[in-house]
Amino acid sequence: MTPDPAAVALRATLTACGLDLADAELAALAAEDVSAATAMRLRHLPLRDVEPARPVLHPSASGPAEQRAPAGTPAASPRRGTGGPDDPAGLGLQDAAALVAAGELSPTELTRAVLDRIDRLDPALESYVEVYAEEALTAAKEAEEELRLGRSRGPLHGLPVALKDLYDVTGRPTLAGSEVRAGHVADEDSEITRRLREAGAVLLGKTVTHEFAFGVVSAPTHNPWDLGTVPGGSSGGSGAAVAADLCLMAMGTDTGGSIRIPAGLCGVVGLKPTFGRVSKRGVAPLSWSLDHAGPLAKTVGDAALALQVLAGYDPMDPSSIDVPVDDYLSGLSAGVDGLRVGVPTNFFFDVTDPGVEAAVRAALQVLADAGAALVEVEIPEADLAADVVSVLAGVESSAIHQEEIRRLPDAYTKEVRGKLRAGELVSGTTYVNAQRARALVQRGFAAAFDRVDVVATPTLAIPAPPYGSTTALLRGEERPILFALNCLTAPANAAGLPALSVPCGFTGSGLPVGLQLMGRPFDEATVLRAGAAYEAATTWHLHSPPLPA
Repeated sequence: MTPDPAAVALRATLTACGLDLADAELAALAAEDVSAATAMRLRHLPLRDVEPARPVLHPSASGPAEQRAPAGTPAASPRRGTGGPDDPAGLGLQDAAALVAAGELSPTELTRAVLDRIDRLDPALESYVEVYAEEALTAAKEAEEELRLGRSRGPLHGLPVALKDLYDVTGRPTLAGSEVRAGHVADEDSEITRRLREAGAVLLGKTVTHEFAFGVVSAPTHNPWDLGTVPGGSSGGSGAAVAADLCLMAMGTDTGGSIRIPAGLCGVVGLKPTFGRVSKRGVAPLSWSLDHAGPLAKTVGDAALALQVLAGYDPMDPSSIDVPVDDYLSGLSAGVDGLRVGVPTNFFFDVTDPGVEAAVRAALQVLADAGAALVEVEIPEADLAADVVSVLAGVESSAIHQEEIRRLPDAYTKEVRGKLRAGELVSGTTYVNAQRARALVQRGFAAAFDRVDVVATPTLAIPAPPYGSTTALLRGEERPILFALNCLTAPANAAGLPALSVPCGFTGSGLPVGLQLMGRPFDEATVLRAGAAYEAATTWHLHSPPLPA
């Protein structure tokens, strides 16, 4: 049999890179690698006079009726956010903080209730990698004593939260979902872990991540709304844990959508702050120029409360940007009267499932009824963002893992090993062209924000897909599942913008739908204000998945 010339050429390239692949693995890599098509597309863009982009543009100087559910929406039990001393695990951060401050709920009672719920439900959900039960109860008792003595550290004091298994915790492993890190033990806290401890939060444990955050599934975690579907990724464990009331808030990371994807699929709030707003020091990286750290929470107010603790310049993080931190809580009740909400006329709704689009269009009408002005805008080149993220994340992750993939190739899953090896095949020209295409995406958003205050889109093009799905139909066209889940979230990563996902309804089959709100760089306050106004007008955020109490 005559060897395939393309396979021969690919093997020669891999050999030059120091990689030796079996024939079956080589064929799989050649079949999965989309870098050639992406490179061709980037090559034909008008990039001659475009400089490569920075991760984010510097900031410029510059009560309502209830929304009705789309037809076929099942009735879900309003439980989240309505908890109290008798149902503490169902509380959000703000409500729990108020009860703790009033002495009506102790940190120990709250933490024990959440740990009991983890014991009951997580064997089926598999959202946690490790639970720090003994340490969490000890920390809760210490918080209780400090509060008794009048030594409050702030509203997070004594509240149980979780960390995605990318965040270092002193003396604990950070496995990043991979056998490559077997035996790893962190010798110091990540900056975010330190800030949460300093604020008095109780650390419950680590949640599941897709291997090295390089995917959108987060196996083996199940979506609490339908155990046969994926929770999304790569912060799927955090999304499932928040949705199932197995923590009050959980940290995630977001490279192409990995906070907002599980938030959208699991029906919770997810906030990706502006690039450089929240420190990534001590967080296992995937892509230096795309990674963001942020919270998944039960309400917009909870996300704002978390961001108030998380945000701030970190001189030890090269990607951190020294911009003053706003008061994210004070404007949450300001409403949206007169706020200009941009609704894209290109791309975002073109690829979206009709049921998802219906829920999001209804959400936009809720904002309009609350006083917002809906303004049609075009976001030029937004459709390039998924390709940009694919190239940048592929190249940067392959550089991060270049030693380990040669030393421990079989410790990686086949999926991630293939992505990392494909990243080594992307040419320098393609990488630079991707950075230049990124600049076009940034310009498109900058032009839109000359006319509007936020841009509103669906968070995701589809609802949660079944486990094992490799493709999804987008308006009749079969596309890879990665593109189907990150095509609408990737633009905010490419542009480095703050982006919030808020629950806005359900499909006819009972799966959550998310509304995505994007804002100007470092203007998280306006994004949160818009999200809070929508949330105040609806009850979608109060619905909980059909799990045992």
